[in-house]
Amino acid sequence: MKPTYLDYNATTPTDPRVVEVMRRYSLVDFGNASSLHHSHGSAAKQAIDEARGKVATLLSVQADEILFTSGATESNNLALLGLADQGRRTKRRHILASSIEHSSVLGPLRALGRQGFEVELLPVTSGGYVDPEEIRIRLRSDTLLVSIMHANSETGVLQPVLEMAPIVAGSNSLFHVDAAQTFGKEIQDLQALECDFLSISGHKMLGPKGVGALLVRRRSTKRPPLAPIMYGGGQELGLRPGTLPVPLIAGLGVAAELAIQEHETRERQALAIRCEFLQALSKVEYRINGDQSRTQRHVLNVSFLGVDSEALMLSLKGFMAFSNGAACSSGAQARSHVLAAMGLSGERISTSVRFSWGPGVARVPFDRLIDAVRSLSESAV
Repeated sequence: MKPTYLDYNATTPTDPRVVEVMRRYSLVDFGNASSLHHSHGSAAKQAIDEARGKVATLLSVQADEILFTSGATESNNLALLGLADQGRRTKRRHILASSIEHSSVLGPLRALGRQGFEVELLPVTSGGYVDPEEIRIRLRSDTLLVSIMHANSETGVLQPVLEMAPIVAGSNSLFHVDAAQTFGKEIQDLQALECDFLSISGHKMLGPKGVGALLVRRRSTKRPPLAPIMYGGGQELGLRPGTLPVPLIAGLGVAAELAIQEHETRERQALAIRCEFLQALSKVEYRINGDQSRTQRHVLNVSFLGVDSEALMLSLKGFMAFSNGAACSSGAQARSHVLAAMGLSGERISTSVRFSWGPGVARVPFDRLIDAVRSLSESAV
């Protein structure tokens, strides 16, 4: 038997219903959505339009405000780097972001810094979130953009983006939210959120890998002044060239549709596992990292003091699959910049692990976890 998968924040399994529609648009209706002179292309175009509508419905926005990308990383890069020309033209070169952003935001911000932009990283509280007043205090007349993630991938702590939005809207700045971890999960919050850009990912919510989207919201009738970062075609509002991956996009649409239909059941199931988790953890010494009043239901970042995280993962390799940090492109693990920004000690960071779960997880071998923690604690004494 495979180990129980508890790394949903890294990626989720693809729902079989999503795979089925992807199969159809790979083997049957496999046309190019730009080839409208025959039925294969028309079927592909219809699939794209339907998926765009489903994603827009989940976010409660207009379908023509959604453009498809390869995932949240590309969406983040487009939202940030695509504003560089606007910043130079208007002499607005100040950017605010949090110190706990994902590398797909911090990387483009470093690139903008090399281009002469002033990037200011906001501190977080010990609970792992940005106080909205930090944004109010630091906004300037030359602030081009505020970029804040909705939920942190390592701790599951939700940032108060709903409180931040009117603060940013009261200025001339633009607001970007990385919602890779909340799209399809925190549905009501995202539908209520007023922001200019929103990045989403398919593979974090039972959809396929390799596809995501960027919400580019209009203010009145005008779109934000975004420029493409790739060239070669007029697809996706002229901002993202290339042949559209119809199977992936159709799969994302189905995943969005299922999220709307099943979100109440998924929330109940996630909360039930969380309660079981906390009950099991009460048998050993542990510390939870992140303000639990702000944390997503399906995530726990825990430190077992005296128990090295790598040793714990190795000892449970055959029973549970979980992580000790955010997944990154190289697969390498480094000291968590998120936990460090929260002011946690080196020991607290080195003993921290993240459990994240979702639909498909029915039973967790808590007894194996507790036995492993106790054994490693005793051997460390």
